[in-house]
Amino acid sequence: MSDTDSSEHLRRESGGQRRPPQLQQKQPESGGAMAADADSSGAQSRQSSQSRGRGSSRRRRARSPRGTGPPIFFPAACGLLLAVLLFYLGRLSSSFSTSPPPSSIIIPSQIYTPSPEPPILKMSNQEQTFIAVKPDGVQRGLVGNIVSRFENRGFKLVAMKLTSPGQAHLEKHYEDLNTKPFFAGLIKYMNSGPICAMVWEGKDAVKTGRTILGATNPLASAPGTIRGDFALDMGRNVCHGSDSVENAKKEIALWFKPEELNQWNHHSAAWVFE
Repeated sequence: MSDTDSSEHLRRESGGQRRPPQLQQKQPESGGAMAADADSSGAQSRQSSQSRGRGSSRRRRARSPRGTGPPIFFPAACGLLLAVLLFYLGRLSSSFSTSPPPSSIIIPSQIYTPSPEPPILKMSNQEQTFIAVKPDGVQRGLVGNIVSRFENRGFKLVAMKLTSPGQAHLEKHYEDLNTKPFFAGLIKYMNSGPICAMVWEGKDAVKTGRTILGATNPLASAPGTIRGDFALDMGRNVCHGSDSVENAKKEIALWFKPEELNQWNHHSAAWVFE
């Protein structure tokens, strides 16, 4: 058998997959070259990453300023603050733990001791007068205005009540007028509603009280008086006032019991009287 036949025979036996010798020899060379290339590229990448790392670390060291840490006196200040805090906490705990000495204990009766009432001041020309707001003045809501007139002048309110006394009481009050033709109409009018009875006290209270009220006829009353400001008709002249000291005492005794009269010192008396 020739060489050609023998090679053909070998090729058939091996399944026809025999490679040329040139390819079989070049394969290990190409694989080695690729490995060498991979090794060289890996080394280059490592060198470049290392150089980049060294460059970034140099830049960080160059950018970071020196002395950026906490100041030297900061721990000392913290220690001083802690010592002061512990000192005051110790004093606070000692104040809670120790009871005060007996001499420093305050008895409730020692906090406020009421002073005795000062004596009632009695001044010269000190009088009391009887003033009554008639039913028309009560119905019109003038009680407050009349009270303020006497208070603003400096008089002291001693007694006050809203009452409906009845016909017999009113006839006794106006008994000096029982012969007058208008007496019956006066009693009927005064008994038509509640009356605000008051006792005022002050210097020349009777005479000054009449001046504050104004003339009996409202049309003859000066502006600024109660009747001059709030009344027009004599039969509706708003209020009544004692015309003498003797009549004031009688009228006060008729309208008030002795225990209803309040005796007290006005705090503004020193600013009203010398």
